Amino acid sequence: MYAIIKDGGKQYKVQEGDILLLDKKGLEAKSKIEINEVLAVSNDGELKVGAPFIEGAKVEAEVINEGRAKKVIIFKKRRRKDSKLKKGFRRDFTRVRITNIAS
Repeated sequence: MYAIIKDGGKQYKVQEGDILLLDKKGLEAKSKIEINEVLAVSNDGELKVGAPFIEGAKVEAEVINEGRAKKVIIFKKRRRKDSKLKKGFRRDFTRVRITNIAS
């Protein structure tokens, strides 16, 4: 059984027991969250698709921790122009474990 959920403008395919990195939520560890924006649910080969969301479907998850990802370097160089730009970016995330998919 799997579900496709939407969170923070992104879509994720999840199963029970999966660990996801979602956008930072500002929650304590071991707290429970409920995601109600479920786009599709597959149960034993039967696919249920919403328009855009499935009514009454939800995915429950438990917060593991929050943190920051490794730095991504953005480097732009314009040749022969003596122009360079170097920036760094670290994404804040909330790590969650999927505990239940209810359709």
